[in-house]
Amino acid sequence: MKNFTKSVLLLVFLCIAEVMQAQTPLDAIMMEQRESCLALTYEYGSFNEYWEGETLRKNGTIEDVARTAIVPMIAIGLHDKVNFYIAVPYIKTESSEPNGGYLMGAKGFQDLSLALKVEILNMELGKGKLAVLASGGYATPITNYLSDYRPYSIGNGTNEWSARGIVQYKFDMGLYIRATGGHLFRGDTEVERDYYYNNGSYYTPWMDVPSAWEYNGAIGMWFLDSSLKLEASYYALNSTSGDDIRKYNAAQPTNKVNFNQVGFSAQYFIKPVKGLGVLAYYSQMLDGRNMGKFTTFGAGLTYQFKI
Repeated sequence: MKNFTKSVLLLVFLCIAEVMQAQTPLDAIMMEQRESCLALTYEYGSFNEYWEGETLRKNGTIEDVARTAIVPMIAIGLHDKVNFYIAVPYIKTESSEPNGGYLMGAKGFQDLSLALKVEILNMELGKGKLAVLASGGYATPITNYLSDYRPYSIGNGTNEWSARGIVQYKFDMGLYIRATGGHLFRGDTEVERDYYYNNGSYYTPWMDVPSAWEYNGAIGMWFLDSSLKLEASYYALNSTSGDDIRKYNAAQPTNKVNFNQVGFSAQYFIKPVKGLGVLAYYSQMLDGRNMGKFTTFGAGLTYQFKI
């Protein structure tokens, strides 16, 4: 039981957004006015090691912890330079061991995520185009899930505001390089206890969820007359505050979560079926703090159409 309570899974909704490779608030793709894109992705991630603070440990009695996510999303072109996004992930968590029947996984809809992306600059420069964009987002829980139920909680249970800047240079021959930086502003979450420890004693059911900085870099290439896109990416998240998981204690929403992750994605637009596309992606966490060492696979469909 001690090995189990030391296990950690911090399910941050933005991880889902980061690996999706359709039009998202994190890339430099813009749709024209009255264009829309529907996306549906299925994602499976698991870990059997986790970081307690910065110490990597092996899961004991629960073996693998798994997370499944089904993410419907729609992107809408309000203007040639303004796109709007809505996503509602459905999350399921479970372990490969029954834990004697004491603990079960969790499932349900997580957060309603809204975002607006604006193209600030798009100009010819040298042998390509330079694009500068900005995006802002808001996410809020839509079900009464337990944010303190680690390692099975499906989300942070708090409101989150995000602000990001995006710069991309795309060469005429199809190669592009993109950099994204942003800040996630988070609030409090209410838990089912009236005392907790966070570098000191707190007699309240409200926990402060740390805000965070995020950084993303990508290099990709378009092939087959812009029908196939291959992309390699790097993503980092660094919390601005928080505590570490204490020995023989479970994780909690106040923990300071950091990680570095690499990924690869492929997206193909099926030209005989106008607007239809398929995508697949893979990501692996390299190092972290107070979270599971996830390996993630995903696949999905996109459909773009004119309103």
